[in-house]
Amino acid sequence: MEPLLQHLERFSEVLAVSRTTHVSTWDPATVRRALQWARYLRHVYQRFRSHDRIRTTLERRLHCLWKEGGLGVGPVPGLRNFEALGLCDILLSLRLLKNPALGDASCRYLLQQLFAGAGVRDADRELLQDSLASLARRGSAVHMLRFNIYRENPNLQDDSLLKTQAELLLERLKEVGKTEAGGPSKLLCSLWERLPQNNFLKVIAVALLEPPMSPQPQGEELKLGSPRILEEGSQELLHWLLGKSEIMAAFCRNVPAGLLTLVAGRYPALSHAYLSVLADWSQRLHYDLQKGIWVGAESQDVSWEALYSRLQNLCQAPPPLKDEVLTALKSYKAQDGNFEVPGLSIWTDLLLALQSSA
Repeated sequence: MEPLLQHLERFSEVLAVSRTTHVSTWDPATVRRALQWARYLRHVYQRFRSHDRIRTTLERRLHCLWKEGGLGVGPVPGLRNFEALGLCDILLSLRLLKNPALGDASCRYLLQQLFAGAGVRDADRELLQDSLASLARRGSAVHMLRFNIYRENPNLQDDSLLKTQAELLLERLKEVGKTEAGGPSKLLCSLWERLPQNNFLKVIAVALLEPPMSPQPQGEELKLGSPRILEEGSQELLHWLLGKSEIMAAFCRNVPAGLLTLVAGRYPALSHAYLSVLADWSQRLHYDLQKGIWVGAESQDVSWEALYSRLQNLCQAPPPLKDEVLTALKSYKAQDGNFEVPGLSIWTDLLLALQSSA
């Protein structure tokens, strides 16, 4: 065990150095030894990941090394826990590729090792290539999702940029569902914190409108972008959204009413949650006798106009959504006293306004 722990300590130093100008002294032979070391630790991870005692010991040492840092350059990002051992060669390769201090000869050798070309079969190399390609796709997807929609478009569900962003999001959700701890929920929480939130909410709405799953011919391989992949991703997205009440409220508030109605018409669970949010908004409004209108107690409360606009849009939807909304509104009115006189119940006034505009 002690030799293995020493290997971990030495490699943490190598990983720390790989980000510094010290790599200018590395020749191709040094790069080769570093990659061999990284692949050895990946095999250690594969061998002992189900061995609790060894895993705990290695995890403890890794955590200490992460806190102390390698060669005095501070903590070593990416090598904090046992799971990181399975990514050692990826971490090392990425850092060397990004480091301009790496010499030309060493850089060429690294690229030759990573991409040896056709006819060369190496399971370790192919795994590393696939991982690097996956990381590149993830980086591109996140970069693409950062773009905002600035142009006016009354039909956001048909906007080409939003549709591209939605497909990228659904593909990533499918991908992480099979390969990463925490799965889709972890990814979505991370994106929610990192991306422009108003635009991300629109991307979510468009993603939820992707076509339903179509029958897949028997024996045909699934590909990213296929209807089944998109459908599975949208279900993960719906589950996450319904489980986050604050984000669901922001979704209902910031996504345009027409787009929200389309999404609600596709998912009964979401339409029920949407109506619940609208009912919650209504409780924050009170009738101002002097002005003769319903107003909020605080500036951040949703206005009567916004509440009415969303309900009007829902009532213009085809059945069964329209019928369900009207039934819910009449139920709310009955629970509120079933008044017929304006100004006593917001549900009475909303129904009167909706009937007059029908």
